[in-house]
Amino acid sequence: MNIHSQKFYLDGDAGKMQCLLDLPEAEPRGIALVAHPHPLYGGTMENKVAQTLARTFVTLGYAVARFNFRGVGESEGVYDDGRGEVDDMAIMYEHMRARYPDLPITLSGFSFGTFVQAQFAQRLDAEGRAPERLVLVGTAAGKWPMPPVPQDTILIHGELDDTITMQQVFDWARPLDIPVTIIPGADHFFHRKLGHIKNLVVQLWRRDI
Repeated sequence: MNIHSQKFYLDGDAGKMQCLLDLPEAEPRGIALVAHPHPLYGGTMENKVAQTLARTFVTLGYAVARFNFRGVGESEGVYDDGRGEVDDMAIMYEHMRARYPDLPITLSGFSFGTFVQAQFAQRLDAEGRAPERLVLVGTAAGKWPMPPVPQDTILIHGELDDTITMQQVFDWARPLDIPVTIIPGADHFFHRKLGHIKNLVVQLWRRDI
């Protein structure tokens, strides 16, 4: 499937935000916001897992928006330990909600991006605007203080992840009573396993497409 990404910019609290929009062929049935891995360790919105999540949601019929965190690519500002990144996600959320006011919004992220999205989901929930669902890949449990997430959250992790171990994710997910789907043989970046992420999300979505 060919995805044509449209580049655009938003004004964030720390300056310009470099963004991408991916659209399905038909009218979108929802919005998905995708968050990339850690900006200080090479994470960008072009990360292969972030791209895979974007492609997956386009397949599901969603309009997908992602952006480079502060200090990455053409985005201005500097890394803010997740605080400013959540604020910037809120700016993207409001932009997409204004563009598609009647569509549900799903949050998705990889690695550090899961920390950003879990925090943002908590903020939305406190405002009475809980997202449709979360999809978290390589969840950053044990690396950052991950807040609780809803029970229908899709959690996908690599068996051989030595950046965030399975045990760290299990210890976080266990009291939340949320299943974790493990991809055998996958490392943190899901080298040669990206197709499994797409297939799993589509299978676990359980929505009428």
